[in-house]
Amino acid sequence: MASFSLPQIHDNPDGSWGPSSSNLPETFKFKDIPYAPYSKSDKLGRFADWNDISGDNRQAASGSTVNPRTGTRGRRDGAQIFGSGLPSAFSFQVEDESSFSLVDNKTGAPRRGSAFTRGRGANRGTGSYGSRAPQRNTRGGFTPNRGTGQRGGRKGWRDWEKNNRTRESSVAIDPSWQMLEEIEFHRLAKLRLEVDEPEELESYGRLYGYNKAYDRITTKTERPLQTVDRIKYNTTTSDDPIIQQLASKGTAAIYATDVILSVLMCAPRSVYPWDIVIVREGDKVFFDKRDGGPFDTVTVNENAGDPPQDPTAPNPSNPNEKAPEPSSINTATSLSLEATYINQNFGFQSVVETPPPPAIDFDKPNPFYGPDETEPLASCGYRYRVFDLGISDDEDIKICVRTEVDAYLPGQGNPLHGQGLTTIRALNEFDPRAPGAGGAPDWRSKLDSQRGAVVATEMKNNSCKLAKWTVQSILAGAEQMKIGYVSRANPRDNTRHVILSTASMRPMDFAAQLNVSLANGWGIVRTVADLCLKMAEGKYVLVKDPNKPVIRLYAVPFSAFTGEEEEEEGAVSEEEAES
Repeated sequence: MASFSLPQIHDNPDGSWGPSSSNLPETFKFKDIPYAPYSKSDKLGRFADWNDISGDNRQAASGSTVNPRTGTRGRRDGAQIFGSGLPSAFSFQVEDESSFSLVDNKTGAPRRGSAFTRGRGANRGTGSYGSRAPQRNTRGGFTPNRGTGQRGGRKGWRDWEKNNRTRESSVAIDPSWQMLEEIEFHRLAKLRLEVDEPEELESYGRLYGYNKAYDRITTKTERPLQTVDRIKYNTTTSDDPIIQQLASKGTAAIYATDVILSVLMCAPRSVYPWDIVIVREGDKVFFDKRDGGPFDTVTVNENAGDPPQDPTAPNPSNPNEKAPEPSSINTATSLSLEATYINQNFGFQSVVETPPPPAIDFDKPNPFYGPDETEPLASCGYRYRVFDLGISDDEDIKICVRTEVDAYLPGQGNPLHGQGLTTIRALNEFDPRAPGAGGAPDWRSKLDSQRGAVVATEMKNNSCKLAKWTVQSILAGAEQMKIGYVSRANPRDNTRHVILSTASMRPMDFAAQLNVSLANGWGIVRTVADLCLKMAEGKYVLVKDPNKPVIRLYAVPFSAFTGEEEEEEGAVSEEEAES
C-alpha cells in the first residue's frame, strides 16, 4: 500500500488570508503571467487572436455584432463588455503596413425618389424604432420623423439642455445661517393627520354678490377683462392686528394665513422655490411671508414638462460673454406678473357692487382699511378659524388661520352663517405655440367642445397652483370655487385680455379630482410645527430648494428680512466705498 505524505504548508507570517508573497512554491508555474479581466457571461471562442489589433478578442465572440452600414459594433443588450476598456497584456500590435487596406464604409447612394417622396409611404423604411406610426402635434398636423436611426427618435427640441437649467433660490442663503433640518418630499408624502371641523372665532370685511352672468360666457360671447381699481390687502401673519389680539389671549400655539398654509400643505407638488419665515415668540409660532416674495404672485405652468424659463443672467466675471436676449412677455417672471394681474381684476370684475343683490357686512369691518384710505375696498371677507392638530385628547396644539372668501352666491343661504360663500380665481392662456405652454390646446377652439381636454391639461401643468387654490377654499369653508378662463386678445400683447368662460366646482370634489389629500397636508403642517416648537426663541426660515424636491430649515438672525438688516448692509457698503 502506497504511503501518503502531506505537502508542505506555507503559513502567512503576518496572519492575513492567503499565501504570503515571500513564500511562494518554487514550482509555481503562473507566477509572472499577468491577470486579464474576464466575466463568466463572456463566450470564449478562441484562446487568443494575434491578428485582433483592438487587444481584446472577446468582443466578436460574446454576442456583439457589426453594423454593415455604419461599420460600428453593437451589442444585443446594449451593455458594455466586461473589461473591454482595460489594457490587455495579450494584445499584439501589427506594424506591417503592407497589409493595410482602406475600407469604404459609406452608405450607398439613395434610391431615386427617396429624398423627396410623396404619398403615404414617405416615412416607410426611415422611421426609428418605436415611432412607426405618424405622430400628430398639437396643431393637428403630422410631425416629421427626424430621429432616423435612433431608438425612440428625438423626444423634443434641446432635451439635452433642459436638465442643465437651474433656478435661483427665492432667498439668498447666507453662509452664517445654520441648517437645522432637511426633509425630502418623498418623506413628506407619507405623513397623515386627520383634523376635525374648525371653530370659527371672528369674521371681518364686506362681501358682494357674484354676477351669475359670467357663468354663461362662452368663447363666442367673450367679454373683455377690465382694469378695476380696488384695494385688497395681503398682510402677513405677524402684522395682522387681529392675530396679535388672539395671540395675546393664548387662542392657539401656531398662527398663519391660508395663503402661507396652502403652500406648506401642497409642498410636495411645488417645483418653483419658496420660503416661509417662522418666528418663535415664547410658546407661540408665527408663519410669515416676506414682502415681495413668491407668495405675492401667481405661477404659470409650474408643473409642465418644460415650464417657462427666465433668460440667463449675465456672468459679471466673464465680460466677453454674449449679452442675454431681451426680456420676452413669455418668460416665467412676466407670465407670473400677468397671471397676478388677471386674478385680481377678474375677481373685482365678476362681482356686483350695486344692489341688487345687496352687499353683506360681516360682524366687524375690514381690519386693514384705515380712515386715511380713499380708494374703495374690494369684495373680501376674512374668517379667523382654529384647527385642532392634536393627535390625542391630552395634546393642546391648535393653529389659528386667517382665511379669505371673495364673494357670495345670491340665493344660496345666509353668508353670515357660512352659506353660499365662494372664492374666485382665474387661469390664463398666453400663447399655445410659445415655449413653456405645456402642450395646452387652443382655448378658443377647444374650450366649448372639448372642455375636459383643457381642464386635464391645466390640472397637469398647474397642479400645484390649483391644489393651493383648492386648499385655500376648503380652509375658508367656501361652498364653491369660480375659476375663470382668461386669454390674451392677441398672443403677442400681454396687456389686453378677454374672458372666455367660467367654471364652477365644489372644493372637496375638485380636491378629489386633483388627488389632493388634506390629511397629508395637515401631517406636513404638524411635522413642521413640532420642529419649530422644539426650537429656542428666535427666527427661522423654511426654504424650498430651487432645483431639488427638498425643504430645509435654517436658523437666521432676528434682524433678517427686515429694514434694519438692509440699512446695516447699506451702511457697510458706504463705508467700504469711502475707504
